[in-house]
Amino acid sequence: MQDILPRVPLLDLTRPQLASLLAGWGQPRYRSDQVWDWLYRQLATDPAEMTNLPKELRARLAAETRLELLALIHEQRSNDGRTVKWLFQLHDGLTIETVLMSYPPDEGPGQGRRTVCISTQAGCAMGCVFCATGQAGLARNLTAGEIVAQTLAAERWLAGEAQNDEQGGGGESQAAAHAPRPAPAARRLTNVVVMGMGEPLANYERTWQALAALTDRDGFNLGARHITISTVGLPHGIQRMAAEPLQVNLAVSLHAPNDALRGQLAPINNRYPLAEVLAAVRDYIARTNRRVTFEYALMEGINDTPALARELAVLLRGMLCHVNLIPLNPVAESPYQPSSPERSSAFQAILERNGIPTTMRMRRGVEIDAGCGQLRRRHA
Repeated sequence: MQDILPRVPLLDLTRPQLASLLAGWGQPRYRSDQVWDWLYRQLATDPAEMTNLPKELRARLAAETRLELLALIHEQRSNDGRTVKWLFQLHDGLTIETVLMSYPPDEGPGQGRRTVCISTQAGCAMGCVFCATGQAGLARNLTAGEIVAQTLAAERWLAGEAQNDEQGGGGESQAAAHAPRPAPAARRLTNVVVMGMGEPLANYERTWQALAALTDRDGFNLGARHITISTVGLPHGIQRMAAEPLQVNLAVSLHAPNDALRGQLAPINNRYPLAEVLAAVRDYIARTNRRVTFEYALMEGINDTPALARELAVLLRGMLCHVNLIPLNPVAESPYQPSSPERSSAFQAILERNGIPTTMRMRRGVEIDAGCGQLRRRHA
C-alpha cells in the first residue's frame, strides 16, 4: 500500500520555496505571489477563500497543503480587556503561549500600540529560576510557520474585534476565527516582540525566516524596526544579529549587574558571563549604531536594592542603551515576587540620576497568567 505524503505546511515555506512548489505543479510564477498575498495580507485560513485562484489549484492546495498550524485551547482576557493570552496546541500535542497587548492612545509609554508577544520554542532550556517556562524545560524548537502563525492569529483576532465593533457586537473569542479580511489600519498590529516562550537565538534560522516573512513588503509588511528580539544573552547569536540586513531591535534580559547574582537567577550566565555578553552587545552597537534595551525584572529583596541599582549604573555607563524595568509577573508558589512600587521607583530614580535612560514597564495581565509559561503550566 502506497504511503500517503504529509501535507505541506505553507507557512513553513519561504517565498522562493512556495514559488518552487507551485512551479513543480505547472503553475505560472504569479500564482505563488497570489498565494503569498492570501497567506500574509488577506489572512486566509482555507484555500477555498483564495477566490482569484483556479478551482483546480484551490483543490490541490486543500488536498496537499495545510494553513492552520495552531489549535486554540484556551483564551483569557484581562479585566480591562487590553491584554489577551492564548494557549495554542501544536500538531504533536505540545503547547505554546501568545499574548496580545493593546495600549490606548493616552496611556504612557507604548501609547496607541497593539503588540503581540510570540514564542519561538515549546519550552526553554535557559532555566531562569523565576520563569515558569524555564522551569518546565525545552521540548523542541518551533518551525518558522508556527512562529509566524501566532502573529497571524493575533491579526485575525484584531480583524474580528473590528468587525464586532462595526456590527455592534463584541466579547466573543476571535483567535481561531476565519477572518480573511485584514483589520483596518487603525486596528492592525503595530509591534511584534519575540519575548514569549523559548530563547529565539537558540532557534536562530527559523526565527529569522519567520521575521523575513512578516516584514515582506508584498505580504504582512511590518517594519523591521517594529520588531524586538529578546535574548537571555547568547553572545554568538547577538553577533549574528549585528550582520543581519533586517534592522530589528535587540533586547537583552539582564536582571542583575554582577555574575554572582545573575548566575543564580539565569544559570546560562555561568556559561556566558556578563563580560562576554556585554562585549557582544558593545560590538553590536558599534556595527549597527542601534540602541540596545536591557530588561531587568525587579524581584522584591533579590535584585532591587539601591546598591545593585548603583552597580548597574556603573556597568552600563557610556553605552547606547536603555533599561526597561519590569515588576515581575510572579509564578504561583515561587519565592520570587515583584518589587513594591516604592522599591521599584527608588531603583529607577538611582539609574536616572546616573544618566541611564530608564522606563518602568506597566504590569499587564497579572490576573490572566500573562507571564511567560504561566498559563501553560496551569493547564498542564
